[in-house]
Amino acid sequence: MVWLLILSSYLIGSIPTALIVGKLVFGVDIRDHGSKNPGATNTLRVLGKGSAIIVVLVDIGKGALAASLPLYFNIDVEPLYFGLVAVIGHCFPIFAGFRGGKAIATTAGTLAVANLPLGLLAFGTFFLVIFLSKYVFLGSISVGLSMLVYSFISQELDFELIFLSFTLFLLYLHRSNFRNFILGIEPKINDKNLVNDRLPPKNNSLKM
Repeated sequence: MVWLLILSSYLIGSIPTALIVGKLVFGVDIRDHGSKNPGATNTLRVLGKGSAIIVVLVDIGKGALAASLPLYFNIDVEPLYFGLVAVIGHCFPIFAGFRGGKAIATTAGTLAVANLPLGLLAFGTFFLVIFLSKYVFLGSISVGLSMLVYSFISQELDFELIFLSFTLFLLYLHRSNFRNFILGIEPKINDKNLVNDRLPPKNNSLKM
């Protein structure tokens, strides 16, 4: 049963939300536009607010659903493990040629179920870092770092190795952002030139 739920978590995470929205509403593969990342940030950049809201909510839901599986089936296994498997599915989705996003929204859903205080800390840090730096990728990295720090100071958690691995995983996923940052071409969230990447939708229902 445990292995079946782990597989289910991976498949849940593998649902390529941004790719589906891009195909259905805009008739494009979002991985060919903007930063080429099929996640919420690039969805906002290329497809607009309406599409981005849908992607964020569904991707959060993927993590929350996966983390809820051991609770629903009354299995004595840490929910965080199932949520993190969904995160791996989101990053390397079998339904999208293993070309996925960068984990942040799905991680938020996972922590909302597995450890809400940690989730509030991690994503409070996420938004603070973005506010101060204007770089989304730095906010994303701060999620892993804040989780790692929390695990060291908390009396309740013993996930230092897992959170260290997760932080290194985030660094790997954002390697192109670091390269662009060093080259001086990584756009800030308030970069006015990002509007040039916006695509007109085939269906105006999600245009905002």
